[in-house]
Order: sequence, then structure tokens, then C-alpha cells
Amino acid sequence: MAVILAVAAGGSLYHVSSKSSEALEKVYSIKPAALAIPTDETSVAMGKHLVETLGCGQCHADDMGGKVFMDDPMMGKVVPSNITGGRGSRTGGFTDAQWILAIRHGVGPDGKPLKFMPCQVFYHINDTDLAAMIAYYKTIPKVDRVLPPTTFGPMAMALYVMGQLPLYATAELIPHSAPRAAEVPPGPTKEYGKYLSLTGGCDDCHGAGFSGGHVPGTPPNDPAFPPATNITPTGIGKWSEADFVVSMRDGNRPDGSGIHPFMPWEYTANYTDDELRALWLFLQSVPPKETGNM
Repeated sequence: MAVILAVAAGGSLYHVSSKSSEALEKVYSIKPAALAIPTDETSVAMGKHLVETLGCGQCHADDMGGKVFMDDPMMGKVVPSNITGGRGSRTGGFTDAQWILAIRHGVGPDGKPLKFMPCQVFYHINDTDLAAMIAYYKTIPKVDRVLPPTTFGPMAMALYVMGQLPLYATAELIPHSAPRAAEVPPGPTKEYGKYLSLTGGCDDCHGAGFSGGHVPGTPPNDPAFPPATNITPTGIGKWSEADFVVSMRDGNRPDGSGIHPFMPWEYTANYTDDELRALWLFLQSVPPKETGNM
């Protein structure tokens, strides 16, 4: 019996390892639509604002020089890259097309998927905003920082095979050839709020119905990665708009309790008044759901 169990376990491990490796080795042939990358100060400033509100620094470090984001024996070592162009950078010498491939399609210059890069969220960024972000990235100071590569442990590979780790190879999740959605005019409207929620990845953590629960791809029962809160009217329906603004800017709930820093409120604090009002109007318009009911 012990031999049979050992063989079965070995077969399962081989299946998990083989399928997960296949996903990371797949080569995508994508020719992204060209964008005119601006160089004016206004566009670069807008790009900086977008990078700050989207929380790119949460993973890549505030100086964009990269850092070890997670180091767990079972989940692996997740190391967002140095993207400054300095020594150890993954983006030094990137062409405009390669920036678009990386951010919008989750694919590196070699055509292989980027690891743990939430491009299924960034895919929704419109052309104007993406061009501004690239313009900003091309101006940031170079940081010399050589980092180890991202590697996935056995639990991460198993979660991927079970469909529970979407960030393993996000290129799989993106409709690469789908037509681009029409741009939504910026302003304090629920339509623009929906766009901001898509590009900010609100549903990535809070779920497709915004009702919260375990965040896919995070270790189970790890206090560093708590369940997401219900942000439908069921969860925050008694909040005022002012309460919502405080939570997004200061990380405090109306009862005075602090919001866990896994919720990137230090970055959402950079949203403008109009952007926060747009998000508030959108969240007030989503159907009420019980926690965990996607």
C-alpha cells in the first residue's frame, strides 16, 4: 500500500510540475497596437499619478527598483522586477512595444508570460493612460538593484493547477486580440468609477461581485493576507461618502479601526477627489451581496 501511495503521490507531483511548467514556457506571438508615447510634462505627471494610484510601488518598491514581495517555502519566492533601467533591471532598453506587451499583455520580450504580474487588470487601462504611464516609466531615476528570480513552490504550482492562483501566468487570462473598449471620459461619474475599479483591480481582491472573502492566490490562513472586505452596499451601505474617502486616504473605518495594509490604501490615497467620488458612486450602484457571495 505504501508503494502504491508513493507512486500516486509521485504521479500527482509530476502532473502539477509538468502543467505549471508548460504554462510558464508557453511562447505568445503578439504584435501590440502601437501607441504614441508623449513626452510633455503634463502627460508624464499624469503617468506618475496613475502609477501611484495603481499601487505599482506596492510590488516593485516605491523607487521601482523591485523587491522580494514574498518568500515562503511552500508558495515560493515572488520578486517583482527592477523596472528602472538601472543595473539588474528587467526593462533596460525596452522598446515602446515591449512596454505595452509587459503591462497590457503580461508577456516579456521573449514571448513568455511574466510571473505574478496582474496584467489581467492592467489590460483594461485605456490607450491614453497606458501611454502616459510608459512616458513616466521612461523618466524615472535608474536604480541599481540585482534581485533573485521569482520561483514558485509546490503549493503555488498546485494552486495554479487547481485554478486558484490566477497570477501564476496572467497572460493566460487576457483576451489578447479582443477589440479595445471605448474610453470613458474622466469625471465624477459611476461609469468612470467602474473604469477605475477595473484598472485598480478592485474585483481581483474583493471578488467579481465585490462581496469579499479569501483573496485568490494568497496563502490560506495567513494573517499577512487577510480576506477582503465586502464593499457592496451590504458591506458599506451605512458609510457616508466622507467615510469612504477617509478609508481610501487614511486607512481607517468609520468605527476608527485601521484597515490592514494588504489593502493598498497608501496608494489609493493618491486618488483625486473626483476619482474617489467616481469610485463611491460606482460601488453604491453594484448589487448588494452577502460576504463571500460572488
